[in-house]
Amino acid sequence: MPEKEYSQISTDDCLRLVLQGERDAFEVVVRRHERSLRSWLAVHAPPGVDVDDIAQQAFVAVFSRLDEYELGSNFAAWLFTVARYQLKTETTRLRRVADYHTRYAPQLLQRELERIEQEPEIWVDLAESLKQCLETLSDRLRQFIDWRYREEIPLEEMANRSGRSVAAIKKQLWKIRQKLQHCIEKRIAATQGGAS
Repeated sequence: MPEKEYSQISTDDCLRLVLQGERDAFEVVVRRHERSLRSWLAVHAPPGVDVDDIAQQAFVAVFSRLDEYELGSNFAAWLFTVARYQLKTETTRLRRVADYHTRYAPQLLQRELERIEQEPEIWVDLAESLKQCLETLSDRLRQFIDWRYREEIPLEEMANRSGRSVAAIKKQLWKIRQKLQHCIEKRIAATQGGAS
């Protein structure tokens, strides 16, 4: 049956066709319910939850369990119930991740600080390498670094001063940081290679 004809029949009739093997009819069901489902999820989802992902998971779950749906009952209510459970699962997962980070991040940070305290020469080497790498930059590129990190000028002001867009400034800073990181890693590797 052509897609146009699917759109002329009821949701239950589309679902009946899906159960009979015409999977394309499910696309019409998704189109009919996706906007209201996403809106509902957007209202009920806590920050950090990807509403589109939850909606997609709900439609996939409903499609895979379509044989459990009783034709003639309220499909939207069933879909929203499935979505609510998908949302609960995702919220629980995010809470566990946050709990893990809350519980273990301070310990990891403390271990890293202790390691750094035991090896203070790392910071001296990094600072010296950064200084030397900054000297390899052109005056124009060093100006961006000075503006951003010494003078702490906002990106919008940097864009105004340089006559470029904020996006262009962000990209330029990213390229400069990449260049500096590569330079520092190269110098550290050379130092470690010479020391061994």
